[in-house]
Amino acid sequence: MYAEERQQAIADLIGHRGRMSVAALADRYGVTTETVRRDLALLERLGHVRRVHGGAVPFAALTVTEPALADREHSRADQKNRIAAAAAAFLPSSGGSVVFDAGTTTGRMVSALPTDTELTIATNSVPIAARLAALPSVQLHLIGGRVRGVTQAAVGPDAVQFLEILHVDVAFVGTNALTVEHGLSTPDADEAAVKRSIVRCAERVVVVTDSSKVGRRNLLRFAPISAVDVLVTDSDIEETDHKQLAELGIEVVIA
Repeated sequence: MYAEERQQAIADLIGHRGRMSVAALADRYGVTTETVRRDLALLERLGHVRRVHGGAVPFAALTVTEPALADREHSRADQKNRIAAAAAAFLPSSGGSVVFDAGTTTGRMVSALPTDTELTIATNSVPIAARLAALPSVQLHLIGGRVRGVTQAAVGPDAVQFLEILHVDVAFVGTNALTVEHGLSTPDADEAAVKRSIVRCAERVVVVTDSSKVGRRNLLRFAPISAVDVLVTDSDIEETDHKQLAELGIEVVIA
């Protein structure tokens, strides 16, 4: 393979996978890590990728925008269904308390709730609350505030104030991006404030996100990686990311 062909293949692969490590690219194309770094430097100058610690992400991966809820609902749906089912193993026993962050993966967990387990559940998600309200085993608390149309999540001072007096067994948290260095991040300041409060109010934090978010950064960090107890993701996560997270003491569950 000529250098130009390899560089194009690397750009296409990173665009599809969301993130690739230098080591994985070197192994895939049978070249040295130094060659891969030179390829990534060229691709970055051309505006195709952006280099991050240990690898590269698509140029658009570092963003301040976010897709609408309806668009995200159909993105990587199979992976999100498996993640939600696996995350249900971390629900507390009957009588326990939970907070569900707004998101398409956390929303899928409603279908995985056991019908014979009584739970107190709080959420700032309008769609999640609508589904939970019909479950007789759930005592529901809807976190109020201004509802953002793009995420259908309640945000603002009222939401944060409620979360500051809340204490739950488990928080199931979604994220727009996750890296070891930058932690969990999202593009919107109001969303970040609520997510930060959700993380702080829980004894245990379970992050549910597909692997395309791992290795990406968004504008605003709402929690350091040290705040995460469990990460439930899919099998496309890079081995280097998996290893780094596990070495930090995070339980990584592959759904």
